[in-house]
Amino acid sequence: MSEIVKPRKTKRLRTWSALGNLGRVPTEYEIATHDLNYTVRDGRSSALESNPTTPANMWYLTYRDKSPLQVEDWNGFRDPDELTYRKYVTLQDEQETVVEGVLDEFGAIEHDAGLASDWITLLGTVFTPLRYPTHGLQMCSAYLGQIAPSSYITNAAVFATGDLLRSVSLVAYRTRQLQQAHPDAGFGTSEREIWERHPSWQPARKAVEKALITYDWAECLTAVNLVLRPTLDDVLLRQLSTLAHANNDDLSWLLLSNLAIDAERCARWSAAVARFAVAERPENAAVLRRWVDRWTPVADEAAAALGELLQGLPPVGRDAQAVADSAAVARQRVLADAGITVLAQR
Repeated sequence: MSEIVKPRKTKRLRTWSALGNLGRVPTEYEIATHDLNYTVRDGRSSALESNPTTPANMWYLTYRDKSPLQVEDWNGFRDPDELTYRKYVTLQDEQETVVEGVLDEFGAIEHDAGLASDWITLLGTVFTPLRYPTHGLQMCSAYLGQIAPSSYITNAAVFATGDLLRSVSLVAYRTRQLQQAHPDAGFGTSEREIWERHPSWQPARKAVEKALITYDWAECLTAVNLVLRPTLDDVLLRQLSTLAHANNDDLSWLLLSNLAIDAERCARWSAAVARFAVAERPENAAVLRRWVDRWTPVADEAAAALGELLQGLPPVGRDAQAVADSAAVARQRVLADAGITVLAQR
């Protein structure tokens, strides 16, 4: 008789086998984030469960699935900060506690009433109009989260959207405070006119509005998170905060410094996406190079125009060329982290 061969036992898959052969228990971040993007599910004929030729499905096909930036599996990307919803909420709750304490402390000593008139003009021309470009960038970030090819990227973009909403809310709060302290200075009433008409804001407005119609998800990431935000954040958060300190406005200095922390976190994960894309497919370097080259002049023009405001308005100003140079260096730093340093030359 032939020997009876016993069937081999099938190895049971662990709960986290969908993450691949990790050789370890996945982190809380991976468990809460991995492969949650329904529009890139296996076996799909289109992003959404409707006719593949519907406008929504064609949009995903055109601006995500057929993007020039291609990687075999975007689920391989990891956010360097490994943010989950719980971690993000805890982090920002702590930040808001700091901000609340700063506002209360400076409100108690009537800080705004003692600001110099020239600095008041600067705040009304540069700081309080910030809610307009910030809201535009917030919409870009929300779009990126909606169309991104991986839940790891989607979640990072959504948290960045929350950061920008926090920034808009804080600027709006400060606008009301300044309006109460200086009711005749135009706070709360003149910012839209300044955003839409002031010559020094128009290059930045042009940049943000162009970003809002940049539909390819990867070009949107490059244009906004790797070029525009590093440039504008340096001018409108870091350099403006330094000027605030020099002009005896420590309240604005502390608040802007706090918002800069969010900007730095966004730059970290965005650079990590670029590094991952190039590591997975070296041809992606040329794709990123083309987009950075396209958007760098736009960002430089915006920084140069805003530099004129930081030079001419405050009692203690900053040379406009120095403002533009600093913004370019800040952008180069982010691009270097992304592995595309050569694209940052002005």
